[in-house]
Amino acid sequence: MKTSAFCLILINLFCFSLFAKDKFVPLFDGKTLTGWSAMPGGKWEVKNGSILGTSEKSEKRHGILLSTNEFSDFVIRAKFRVHKGNSGFYFRAKKVNSAVSVNGFQIEVDTSQKTGGLYETGGRAWVTKPDKAEIAKRKYIPGEWTDLELNAEGRNITVKINGVICSELKNDKGNTKGYFGLQLHGGQEMKVEYRNIQIKEL
Repeated sequence: MKTSAFCLILINLFCFSLFAKDKFVPLFDGKTLTGWSAMPGGKWEVKNGSILGTSEKSEKRHGILLSTNEFSDFVIRAKFRVHKGNSGFYFRAKKVNSAVSVNGFQIEVDTSQKTGGLYETGGRAWVTKPDKAEIAKRKYIPGEWTDLELNAEGRNITVKINGVICSELKNDKGNTKGYFGLQLHGGQEMKVEYRNIQIKEL
């Protein structure tokens, strides 16, 4: 009888762990910057349930808000809204001693239709940009809240904007582990917001 009860407990724990792994969990609590740290440049704060990043044109450094932890394989979802300037959503990034503070992939997040493309800082520069068909489907409107979804598993990467695939790489040679980062581009007047940042590790 005791053995049966113990087995039942183990089965329940196993099922719970599978369920927990399949769930999205927040990387931003909507109130504080707990779990994130700001690199030099620009200003990051929480306002009205969103992470707000601002920077003056005179600021030459790329202000990066970096996740405390590194991540490898995941699906991450977020909403962003770009009011001014050129932002980016870094993933699998590495810290470096430079004006940008990180190297690695960023999803382009700005007021142009290049949003959703992949740029590799400290590496290949532009790797992929959305084509005309993708741009027409995703209906990206700068200044409005926009859905971002990124799936990074092994060396395969897929980026969606408003549910439409904008960038897709297979067997890519870039980093397979690193930090998330929100960017304020140096030398520009910047105002960008992020919210509802959630991750499911794979």
